[in-house]
Amino acid sequence: MAKLTKPLTNTEVKQAKPKDKLYKLSDGGGLLLRVKPNGFKTWVFDYYKPHSKSRTTIGFGTYPEVSLADARKKREAARELVAKGVDPKEHKDDKHREQLLAANHTLESVATNWFAIKQTTIAENTAKSLWRKFENHVFPKLGHRPIDKILAPEAIEALKPLAAKGNFETTGKIIGHLNNVMNHAVNIGILHHNPLSGIRSAFQTAKATNMPTIRPHELGKLMKDISYASIMLTTRCLIEWQLHTMTRPSESAKAEWSEIDLDNKLWIIPGERMKMRIEHKVPLTPQTIEILERLKPLSGHRKYLFPSYTDHNKHCNTESANKALGRIGYKNKLVAHGLRALASTTLNELGHDPDVIESALAHLDKNIVRRAYNRAEYLERRRVLMCYWSQHIETAVNGKISTEDNIKHLKAV
Repeated sequence: MAKLTKPLTNTEVKQAKPKDKLYKLSDGGGLLLRVKPNGFKTWVFDYYKPHSKSRTTIGFGTYPEVSLADARKKREAARELVAKGVDPKEHKDDKHREQLLAANHTLESVATNWFAIKQTTIAENTAKSLWRKFENHVFPKLGHRPIDKILAPEAIEALKPLAAKGNFETTGKIIGHLNNVMNHAVNIGILHHNPLSGIRSAFQTAKATNMPTIRPHELGKLMKDISYASIMLTTRCLIEWQLHTMTRPSESAKAEWSEIDLDNKLWIIPGERMKMRIEHKVPLTPQTIEILERLKPLSGHRKYLFPSYTDHNKHCNTESANKALGRIGYKNKLVAHGLRALASTTLNELGHDPDVIESALAHLDKNIVRRAYNRAEYLERRRVLMCYWSQHIETAVNGKISTEDNIKHLKAV
């Protein structure tokens, strides 16, 4: 029959005197009070490891900071872990590591870690805008907080002032970025789950708005308005260049002469300047080559096709085309980015292959295998498409766009 251990009393624990050597008082169930020669008293739990069955101990703290009652609660919790096959000491060490990890990882530090990776996959201006949103609307209230302490109510409260101003689109973007940071924290082991996954439902969503653009039949008037407009020649060339190449405003504004390959009739935009960080080749047409010839006397000896008016060593403002369009009567009717929509709408309505159009717009196919194939296969087909588009623009100025000619062209392609 197993020997029964008489449980300790509070008086026995309190009055336990030091001896020449360390000794132990047992409370039963593996709980022991160690009394050192200097009078220092500590609680330990003596147990067998669940898997190796080797004997070991785990400390529960010192007396009187940890009372007899508290030590017994810790013993019961440890015994439950052993019964489940969990080593109490390993469990305690894991918890301690998690606490240290969480304490050293504020929202701002984790967001910085996430952003270092994120910014390699997006355009520079997009990255700057993203980080500015964190600095202006997130970090002042949440940046210093340990990321594991931030729950949905606190995040919602921090974003309420922004939403109250009606900035629903910005609020929505920040919520998306916050969720990305939280998911990153889960993926690297700082969090067990994302506590902010549902906060979007706490805010009104922004109404979807399209970039202002014009209809295909208005292209001729646009070209005439540009030709008669009192704007600098480089600005006019910039608008026409963006229209013909179907590129984004920042891609056109930052175009460099070193990217132009006249031998192969290509404008090769490096990945770091593209929205999706993938190199994009734009076939040059007779019309775009003519624009380059116009620009050579103005900027051919400089780095950029469209240099800044104030500093010729820098590129022009990415909003230059936008502002010019506003000045010539297209404010709230057409923005520079809307030129891409104009090209897409026109070419789709005329029956061109949608996949080739999407490739010309540098829209990524979600299918990676097909994307790689399309980049190689569509280049020659895009040459034909781009030449057609440039010719269409030129013809639109004279108002002689013929449906019959379009059909003949499509059959030839």
